[in-house]
This record gives sequence, structure tokens and C-alpha cells, in this order.
Amino acid sequence: MEPGRREAARRALALSDLALLAECREEFFVGGGPGGQHRNKTASAVRLFHPATGLLVTATERRSQLQNRGAALERLRERLRALSHVPRARRPTRATRGSQERRLAEKRRRSGHKAGRARGGWED
Repeated sequence: MEPGRREAARRALALSDLALLAECREEFFVGGGPGGQHRNKTASAVRLFHPATGLLVTATERRSQLQNRGAALERLRERLRALSHVPRARRPTRATRGSQERRLAEKRRRSGHKAGRARGGWED
């Protein structure tokens, strides 16, 4: 991911809800699904597109356009948070001598146990 998108996400997270909505392209459409005639005939579903980061979120679960706008805004903030997160650099580690010895001892024990099956007896 390019750093420009991450910076844009950080900047957008600092904005108020109204300022963030002003940055977004907002679209309303007919959502469909359960909710009856009111939901099937009105454009209550909301789609928000944030051009600076390229994020697109939708909310269709409510019958109210206002409630769907709030839900879409919450989702956009969650996605912006995820986009602005910088994963911690992973430092490779090595197994200690003691852990290597324990692992090899367990492998020898298991090997002896399985070899004992072939001879017809049990060894532990």
C-alpha cells in the first residue's frame, strides 16, 4: 500500500463527521431486502466513496436514510482506522538451545515409541 493513502486515512480520521461527509461522494439508492414496501420504494440505502483513499462503504440495513448514513460513516471510520494502521516490524527470532534440545528429545522419544509398534511391543 502506498504511503499517500495511509496519510490520507490518518488525516480523514482527525476530521469531524460533517467534514468527513463533505469529503465523500454520497449516493442514495433503493436497498431492497426485508423491511416492507417503505424500504423497497425509497432510496434509503447509502453508499459513501472517499476519493482520497479510494474506500467505498455501503449501509442498507435500516429503513431510514439518516440511520444508514450514520452506519456508513461508522464503517468508513473503521476502514480508515484499518488503513492507517502501521503493522509493527517483525524481528526474526531463533530458538534457544534448551528448546531445541527439548524438541529433539521429544522427537527421539516419539520415534522410539513408534518403532516399538513395529516390533510388537511398547516402549516409552
